[in-house]
Amino acid sequence: MAKKNGNGEGSIYPHKKNGKKVGYRGAYWVQTAEGPKRRYVSGKTREEVRHKLTKAMADRDGGLIFDAGNLTLGEYLNKWLDGAVRDTVKQNAWENYEYVSRVHLIPALGSLKLKAITPAHVQVLYRSKLNSGLSGRTVKLIHTVLNKSLKYAVRHGLIPRNSCEAVTPPRIMKKEIKALSPQEAKRLLEAAKGERFEALYVLAITAGLREGELLGLRWQDVNLDAETLSVRQQLTRTRSGLSFTSPKGDKSRSIRLASHTVRVLKNHNIAQEEEQLKAGSLWQDTRLVFTTKVGTPVDVGNLTYRSFRPLLERAGLPKIRIHDLRHTFATLLLSKGTHPKIVQEMLGHANIAMTLDTDSHVLPTMQDEAIAALEGALT
Repeated sequence: MAKKNGNGEGSIYPHKKNGKKVGYRGAYWVQTAEGPKRRYVSGKTREEVRHKLTKAMADRDGGLIFDAGNLTLGEYLNKWLDGAVRDTVKQNAWENYEYVSRVHLIPALGSLKLKAITPAHVQVLYRSKLNSGLSGRTVKLIHTVLNKSLKYAVRHGLIPRNSCEAVTPPRIMKKEIKALSPQEAKRLLEAAKGERFEALYVLAITAGLREGELLGLRWQDVNLDAETLSVRQQLTRTRSGLSFTSPKGDKSRSIRLASHTVRVLKNHNIAQEEEQLKAGSLWQDTRLVFTTKVGTPVDVGNLTYRSFRPLLERAGLPKIRIHDLRHTFATLLLSKGTHPKIVQEMLGHANIAMTLDTDSHVLPTMQDEAIAALEGALT
């Protein structure tokens, strides 16, 4: 008769084959992706099996036993997205993860068992995606999603290793930053005078807010008397429409405003109150600083094509993104000798390296001024 132990422990019993005793068998339980599963060890004597059983249970308790069962990568990704990712990241991030899994990972590797995924599978996937014409940036996103999902599987004891760690993702070629020179920035602001969104462009160049932060800004976040504003939310687009989320990095920040910016915002406030009166009952009181003519949030796509692109054309400026006005803000401050730490705080970057690497496009005159300063120090 089997010797039973406590819940989760092992049991040892005679092992028979064709009705004849051939030794002993030990059984114990492990947790798998498909629920609790029984495993066995065998030996000629009870003592031998006892030693094997003790070691097996120690390996189990020490995390050395991995069993994803027959779970496929596709099944696992769906479980991971719903159980571990949803409600732990922002909605647009979850949608990106879900899209990458559904469109790229599951069609290519979804039928493979989770425990069978190897570095070779991952490497072939990346190469095939690059060969199909996908950009390095998109393939890097595929890597990010697969890597995070497998890392979670390792942490929860389903597989012994993360195959992504043995594969180098493609390099992302950085796009050249397009920042306006001081003269170009002046031309843009001159052309924007009287524009319905003049205050938005002034704020972008003089405060360095992101597109979503500009469109998510509320009047309650602006203190015109103290000449400051606080970035507390941003407007983002998800599959279900526009929504408000916390700022990037989930950190709010306070920014000092230029006196000219304050004057433009005051004029914008007056103009918005006039629009509200004109709209009457159609007006939706979102209390946003920048809205449509009935008070609703502004879609960045509409802003770009209906307002910003025509503005660039009138000013005789190259085609850039609204986000490039943020780069312009950083470049202008750095070119005037502002300490990078101050620029970092105003931009809301996590560290100075990001500020210097991402938002400090070097204007041609900056190197000239640096060399002139060096020559002055040596002569």
